[in-house]
Amino acid sequence: MRAVFGTDLLWWEALLLILGGVAAGAVNSVAGGGSMLTVPLLVLAGVPGGEANGSNRVGILTSNVAAVATFRRLGVEGLVHAARVVVPMLIGGAIGSYAVANLLDDDTFETVFGLIMVPIIILTVRKPKVRANATPWSLPAVIAVFLVIGIYGGAFQAGIGLVLLAALSRSGFDLVTANSIKVIVNTAVTMVALPVYIWQGQVVWLPAIVLAVGLTIGGSLGARLAVFGGEVLIRRVMVVAAVALAGRLVGLY
Repeated sequence: MRAVFGTDLLWWEALLLILGGVAAGAVNSVAGGGSMLTVPLLVLAGVPGGEANGSNRVGILTSNVAAVATFRRLGVEGLVHAARVVVPMLIGGAIGSYAVANLLDDDTFETVFGLIMVPIIILTVRKPKVRANATPWSLPAVIAVFLVIGIYGGAFQAGIGLVLLAALSRSGFDLVTANSIKVIVNTAVTMVALPVYIWQGQVVWLPAIVLAVGLTIGGSLGARLAVFGGEVLIRRVMVVAAVALAGRLVGLY
């Protein structure tokens, strides 16, 4: 087991991580896609691609735990509905995190992540619609779909909230319940994936904790901004930043 406890951070890098975390946490609290900003920001702060992917999970965990608690305080309990999707997601999350931690070097991860950001940016601009009248999937289909989503979430995380909302709507859940289940499932998958990255020495703790502060603040702020429409502006700014960072990751400049 290798542990990475820190790296030198310049003040402006720490500021970028906090501000980016706030924006990403706010967007994640509404739907998802925040990791397409936070992972490249970690890379920009000097964290190699593989370690950036692992370090990002620290803030993802804290922000999702806060969201779960908020849903419970508001009386929305998704746990009773989550069992049939949590198990395949956990299995997939373990597979995905182990695979990416052991099979992709930093340069390859950064290129792959940059390419993945393109469809995620599209999903962020055109959020999947939750259709209340959609025909629910059968149980075998639910297991297969959420196993694949779990593998993706364990490996890359970015945009998993958007994909989960779309999939949960086809599993027979309304929007509020789907959001509640989404944060529970994200918490569970992250609790499985994060120890894998820690064990592989792919968490750099100082930037991870700085980013987690921003993500946690953003998660709380996002619920309030969504009521007043502020989430639209944050989403637009985040998309522009993500496009620029994606170009850097794939080596366009």
